[in-house]
Amino acid sequence: MEVLDSKQVSAQPFKRNATYADLATLPEHWTGQLIDGDLWAFARPAPAHAHATARLYRALGPEEADRETGWIIMSEVEIWFGKHLLVPDLAGWRRPRCPNLEEQTQTVTPDWVCEGLSPSTARLDRGRKREIYAEHNVGHLWFADPANKTIEVLVLDRGRYEIHQVAGGAERAQLAPFATQLDLAQLWSL
Repeated sequence: MEVLDSKQVSAQPFKRNATYADLATLPEHWTGQLIDGDLWAFARPAPAHAHATARLYRALGPEEADRETGWIIMSEVEIWFGKHLLVPDLAGWRRPRCPNLEEQTQTVTPDWVCEGLSPSTARLDRGRKREIYAEHNVGHLWFADPANKTIEVLVLDRGRYEIHQVAGGAERAQLAPFATQLDLAQLWSL
């Protein structure tokens, strides 16, 4: 099997005119997404990135406690946005809009998405994926940047994302759309 270079694939699709079946051709440790008919492939996140995302997932646990109006939050779930198949680092749905958890691939647009930025994915996350999230009315989009120890909170307003809040370092912050106070220092520490 071909050895993939994460810097190379971050600048161009892995395969043009791809289908869902092409995801099965990727090495085990790679994640694939279908964007504009092309397969984009990336190595699994570096440990610092994965650690920060996992800690954020755990920190948002209280948001799932209310079984009627709380949230369902999932990590690295495949989601169809029309013809695009994206795999955000974290995605959340308000419980009244809960997707079918028995399905491998979701079709209900999330209310919130968090993309953990890395050198190989930041351009696509901030570019085309952001556009797709806006086109499909994802109300809140976060960019978690472990290298800079920041979270940018974007809110959809009339079809465009506006920066609502930026928090980082050792701040304690409540970030929209959630009520939970996050200790950001805990996200970045190893």
